Amino acid sequence: MSDSTVDIGPQARIVARLAHGVRDDQLDAPTPCSEYAVRDLLGHLLGLSAGLSATGRKETEEHGPGAALPELGPDWRAALPVALDGLVETWREPAAWEGMTRAGGLDLPGAVAGLVTADELVVHGWDLARATGQEYTPDEAALRAARDLLTPAEEGPDGLFGPVVPVPEDAPLLDRVIGLSGRDPAWRP
Repeated sequence: MSDSTVDIGPQARIVARLAHGVRDDQLDAPTPCSEYAVRDLLGHLLGLSAGLSATGRKETEEHGPGAALPELGPDWRAALPVALDGLVETWREPAAWEGMTRAGGLDLPGAVAGLVTADELVVHGWDLARATGQEYTPDEAALRAARDLLTPAEEGPDGLFGPVVPVPEDAPLLDRVIGLSGRDPAWRP
């Protein structure tokens, strides 16, 4: 991996571990994404794994993370780790980080799409951990990649994914990234 890429493998394994820790009675629980219950968040993770894998392979038909949420099938516990493994494999290829691609209806450089991929795994890992009461320590490289993606958006009125939630400058990096993502780091179910 070069200095302009990040290995999302460690963060994908963290997300897979968190998903494995979800109990069936938590599937309808709320998440920090007000429009998602835990089952919807898991469906989103499945969909974005497929979509961002296609993005990394430069398949420009619309498969992006903005597509409709897939139904969470009964095999999701087996399907999600496989989807995450495919995502990791795609983004370990140097070509994924090069040139232009398309995600969520937007044309963007592969390197930016790679940062989006890391950010999605970091932020949704936090969402899943918070919603299900699990401990969460993201991969440091993926967390820095998420910060690198979100920090320039902080200057705009709505941030990249919604209004930035103010967080003290001396707060832990995870809290700052979560605030930049438009979420309140103090959120609890």
